[in-house]
This record gives sequence, structure tokens and C-alpha cells, in this order.
Amino acid sequence: MSEIIKAQVEDWLDKHWDSLNDREVGTDTYNEKRWLTKVVDAGYATPTWPKKWHGLDLSARETRVIEKAFQRRGAKGWGRDRFHLGAITIFKLGSNALKKELLYVLLTGPICCLLYSEPGAGSDLAGVRTRAVKKDEGDEFVVNGQKVWTSNAVEAEYGMLLSRTDMDVAKHQGITFFIFPMKQAGVQVRPINQITGESEFNEVFMTDARVPARFIIGKFNQGWKSFQTAIASERLIMGQGITARLGGAAVGKAPALLQLADKHDALQDPVLRQDIAQALAYRQLNALNMLRAKEEMIKNGASSLSSLGKLAMSRIQHGEARISAKILGPQVLLNETEDALNANFDGAKAYMNSIGGGTDQIQRNIIAERVLGLPKSADVSRNIPFKDIKSR
Repeated sequence: MSEIIKAQVEDWLDKHWDSLNDREVGTDTYNEKRWLTKVVDAGYATPTWPKKWHGLDLSARETRVIEKAFQRRGAKGWGRDRFHLGAITIFKLGSNALKKELLYVLLTGPICCLLYSEPGAGSDLAGVRTRAVKKDEGDEFVVNGQKVWTSNAVEAEYGMLLSRTDMDVAKHQGITFFIFPMKQAGVQVRPINQITGESEFNEVFMTDARVPARFIIGKFNQGWKSFQTAIASERLIMGQGITARLGGAAVGKAPALLQLADKHDALQDPVLRQDIAQALAYRQLNALNMLRAKEEMIKNGASSLSSLGKLAMSRIQHGEARISAKILGPQVLLNETEDALNANFDGAKAYMNSIGGGTDQIQRNIIAERVLGLPKSADVSRNIPFKDIKSR
């Protein structure tokens, strides 16, 4: 079966993708939406999903054949059933009506940002104070509040919004999870300027913004449960350590770290060889753990093992960044070569992985409580009405 799939996808890519120019055959420039539409229509964007929802009903092993074919040619659009958090969450938790309305729309282009963290609710996201109040006629909610550290908020057409819909119950109970339209008058996005001059993160202010009641993901006032599925998917992605480097290792070649050491004649150092071997072994071990997490998520919707994988990948990435710096020596500080740029990118990604999707410290708490079965940390506000909790 895999050989048949390989032949089919290779033939399809021959007809539609220009590998030399990184664009669709017969076009002058790459048009993302047009290309993604073509990939989604062929079923190659979400091959593990049912055909009813733009997939091909393939197994994970069969899907890897498609991914490798796309990677070999540098073709884009594969793996959206693994990496597009908005589409994945709606596929898993959305009503059939919501899937029909938005799944294809999300898969064929729009970025979906994550409207989770607030100035007073970061690691404890159950403390969100952004309010979503249902209008009397009942067909939409009015949203007021602020989110912070939101990536891609400027470009995003939709966001996954964690909001407070009931102040009279405990903090984990009065939350509703929405897919939220970003391009409306009540939404203001303010970029956060970094010391590097870039603005990768944003503040998002919502003032009498609107979201249709039909855009609820999961059930009303049960958004914390829906959010657990979404955050588990995010941690699963981060636990796999997928990064888009400038010159990443091509399919079928040696791992990037090994290629870097060979290129700079560093493999003669036995200590360095041991460091590289250990890093590669850790990655392989964590990949096996991620397979366990995936199986558990298929059965239960979420998995605490994804926290274990995310924490492990954070440590792995920090270790690999140190090895890269050791191989390159002083030139890693200059950022003038592709190797130095990649090494520094990997280092920055390690720190991002230590914070995004829940900090390393939060992952340790989750592992202690849900994997090891240790006593939970004290939380005096857990069971009192949210309206009685003082804001920070």
C-alpha cells in the first residue's frame, strides 16, 4: 500500500510543484492560499483524517510516505493534521456544523493565534478574566478583556479564545472556549517591541468584540476541558521538536547536528562524539514517548505524557544548542554564516520551548501530579466562586 501511495504522491507533485523555483507549476510566484487549497483538495494536508473532513483515511505510517515526498521536494502544505492547532482542535472538538463552516477555511490559509495568556493569568490560565457575555437574543457573545504574549496576532484571521462566561462558579468551571474572529472593529492588536527590534509577540485588546454562539469549541462553560485537549496538542507538537531552520537536514541524510560536526571537522573529538551520540539518543527516546502520548490522546483526548515530552524536548534543544556552539566556537557569536544563524535559532527555540505551552516548571508540576501521582500543590482559590477571587 505504501508503494502505491508513494507513486501517487510523487506523480501528483511532478504535475503540480516546481521544486527548482519553490512554487506551483505554471506560476511566476508562490501563492500560499492557492497552493494550500490544491494540497487540501488532494487530501495531502490532512491525510490521517476521514475523507469527509478533507483527509484520506490513512495510517500514520502511510502518512509518513506523503510527508517525505513533500520534504524531498521542499513542497509546502503537508502535516496540517499535525501542526495546525486551530484546525486540529475544531476537528477533535467542534460540532459538525462548525467543522463544515470553518475547517476548510482554516486549512487553506488563515493563521490561527492563541488567545490564552493575560497580564494576571499566565501559568494559571484558569484565572482568565476576559469576559464573554451572552446577548439577550442568544446568538452571539460580547467579549471584553486583554490577552498578552500572543504570536501571529497581527496576521491571524481567527484565534482560539479562553474566556470567562460564569463568575459564580469555581474558576475551572466557568470558562468557555471559542474560535474567535480577529478581523473586527472591537479588536486592537498592539505589537510588543523586543530588544532585537522585532515584534514577535502582541497584546490583544477586545472591547465589545463579538463572537457567534455557534463558534463555541466543545460545550458552554466547559471550556477548560476543551482547552486541555488543545494545549495537549500544542505540547505534543513542541515535544517533537519540529523547527524550520535555514538549512535543515534533508530527508534521508544524517541529523543536522552530525552534519554540522562533520562539516567543521569536529568528529575527531571523542568527547564531542559522545555528546552528539547522547543528544541523538535522547531525541530517539523522546520520539518513542511521543508515540505513547499520541496513542493516549487518541483514546482520551488529552495526555499528561505530552508534558513529559515537551519538558524533555526543551532540555534536548538546550543541549543541542550548546553542542552547536562548541562546534562553531567564536563564530557562533558573529551570526554571519548560515551555520551560526541556525545555531542561534536553535538556542532561541530552546528558550521558546521552555516557556510556550506552559513553562518547564508547570510541566514538572503536571508530571509530578498526573504521571507520578504525587500530592497536588495547594490552591486556596480552586473551589471558591471566581467572583470572590481577588485580581492580581
